[in-house]
Amino acid sequence: MFRLLSKESTIFSIPLYIGFLLVMLIFFNLFEISDFAIISTIVTFVGVALGYFCFNAIKLNYLYHLPLFLYTFFVFALYPGNLDIGIAVTLLSNSFIILILTDVNEDTNKKSYILIGTLLVINYIFLPTTWPMILFVILHVISTSQRIGLQLFRVIFGAALTIFSYFSVVYFLGYHSWNEAYLPFYYFNWTVDFQSLYPLIPVVLLLLYAVLDHFNNYNKKSPVSKYKYTFILIFTVAQLLTIVFYMGSHYEYLLLLALPISIILSRMLNFLPKYWMREVGLWSIIICLLIFKISYYFKYF
Repeated sequence: MFRLLSKESTIFSIPLYIGFLLVMLIFFNLFEISDFAIISTIVTFVGVALGYFCFNAIKLNYLYHLPLFLYTFFVFALYPGNLDIGIAVTLLSNSFIILILTDVNEDTNKKSYILIGTLLVINYIFLPTTWPMILFVILHVISTSQRIGLQLFRVIFGAALTIFSYFSVVYFLGYHSWNEAYLPFYYFNWTVDFQSLYPLIPVVLLLLYAVLDHFNNYNKKSPVSKYKYTFILIFTVAQLLTIVFYMGSHYEYLLLLALPISIILSRMLNFLPKYWMREVGLWSIIICLLIFKISYYFKYF
C-alpha cells in the first residue's frame, strides 16, 4: 500500500480526495439536518478541502499521495459529525493563513498581512481558545520579515479594522455588555479523558520519532526544507497549546492537527530506511485511527 501511495500526485488527483470528503461529511450529517448544521458542514468542507492545496503550497512531501491520504484518514477518524461552528471556522481560517504565509511571491505575501490580521480576529471571535495562532503569526513575522515593524503594523491594522467593524455591528444589534468568554484564559479545561485517547498512543510515538529524526539529521537538510519544517512545527505547537488548554472531552479539537501531522508523519515514513518499516508504520497509523473512531462511537452513541 505504501508503494501505491508513494506515487506522485497531481493537481487533478485532489478533486478525488475532495469528492470523498464531501461524501463523508454528508454521510456523517445525514441524520442531523438543520440550518446551523448545514452552515457548519459547508464551512468545514471548504476549510478541509483548502487543506489539500496547502500540501502543494508547502512542498515538503514531494507531491506524493501519502500526505493527502493520511490527511483524509485523519479527518475521517477525528470528525465527529455536526462540527462546532467555531472549530469549522478555525479550520477554514488556518488553511487560508497557511496558503498566504507559504506563498512564494514575497510581495503578495507581505501585502497580505492585513488579511491575516482580519483572519486572526475572525478566528478569535468564533473560537477564543485559538489565541495561540496570534503568537504563531507574530513569531513568523519576526523570524521572516526584514521590516518587522511594518508587517506587525499591517497585522494589527487588519485586526483593528475587523474588531471595530464587529463591535459596531453587535452594538447596533443591542449587545452592550462584555462577554467574559472572550478572555484568552477563560475556558481553561485540564480535565481530559486520556483513556479514550489510548488508541492514538502509537501515532503520538511515531510523531515524536519523526521530530527527533528531523533534528538528528538537521544538518543534512536544505535551508528551504529547514525553514518549511520549522514553520510546520511552530504551527503544530500553536494548535497543541489550544488542545492542551481547552480540549477537555471535545476531541474534535484534534482536527486542528490533521494537516501538520499528516505532513510530519508522511515525511517520516518516506525517510524510513526499510520498505517494511514504512508499510508497518502506515498500517499502524490506519489501525490506530480506526480503533479510535470505533471506540468513540461506542462510547458516545
